[in-house]
Amino acid sequence: MTALNEGWFTEIFQDEGTAFSLKVKGKLHEEQTPFQKIAIWETETFGNLMTIDGCVMLTTRDNFLYHEMMAHPALFTHKDPRKVVIIGGGDCGTLREVLKHPGVEEAWQVDIDERVTRLSEQYFPELCESNDDPRANLFFGDGIQWMRDVEPESIDLIIVDSTDPVGPAEGLFAADFYRDCMIALREGGMVVQQSESPLLHADSIIRRAREDMLKAGFDHVMTLPFPQPVYPTGWWSCTMAGKNKPLQYFREEDADERPFVTRYYNKAIHHAALAQPQFMVDLFEG
Repeated sequence: MTALNEGWFTEIFQDEGTAFSLKVKGKLHEEQTPFQKIAIWETETFGNLMTIDGCVMLTTRDNFLYHEMMAHPALFTHKDPRKVVIIGGGDCGTLREVLKHPGVEEAWQVDIDERVTRLSEQYFPELCESNDDPRANLFFGDGIQWMRDVEPESIDLIIVDSTDPVGPAEGLFAADFYRDCMIALREGGMVVQQSESPLLHADSIIRRAREDMLKAGFDHVMTLPFPQPVYPTGWWSCTMAGKNKPLQYFREEDADERPFVTRYYNKAIHHAALAQPQFMVDLFEG
């Protein structure tokens, strides 16, 4: 639910009894695609804002937190990630972070709605600066079906950069989808799923995702919290699942000597994200 009052865009989380607001200068664009309603706003302090069906997707100011944490912890955990697939991620920010890794030979972005990408190219061009990289492949279609059809044991890392688990993204939070990911991954492969707010969703969305990943055959699951100011509670997470227990590895030296610039991620942040709040230890390991 959203409201616009006296120059403020407000996303209301009715069930949780909370809301988030940004002061806006005006609406830059709005359209209804075959899949969803996309709007672009100019804000006073967070740059441009993209919403989908009234829900905040990203802003210019703080998207680096999410995109870096969706990409780099997993990429520096996998021993040798060469082929990466992003399901969703139409704004291309995660794709940009993935392609900062020189060892990645091939990256696929599979998003159902091409208009998210085209509007990002217009209003968030900094996120799309790697779209012309020869290693980048943009495919617009159903990510669930794409994963069913992909060659078995052909992928090193799958990043599920999806919207909330409703509408087109609902099937991305399911054991059947994770089984397809298992089949598609090479030995030592990993999947990382954006997994919502630890404060609001630990006992619902995060718990179910972890259980479904284990049911699908993954033998190691780990949830990494990180800050994300424009999302509900300002505290977000991704959940990594490993095939053949790869999550015990962390290429610390490679992360410390990474040949590219990050704004949030570094070796210490990686270690910090692995430290679990006590309520999550009690919930998932107790």
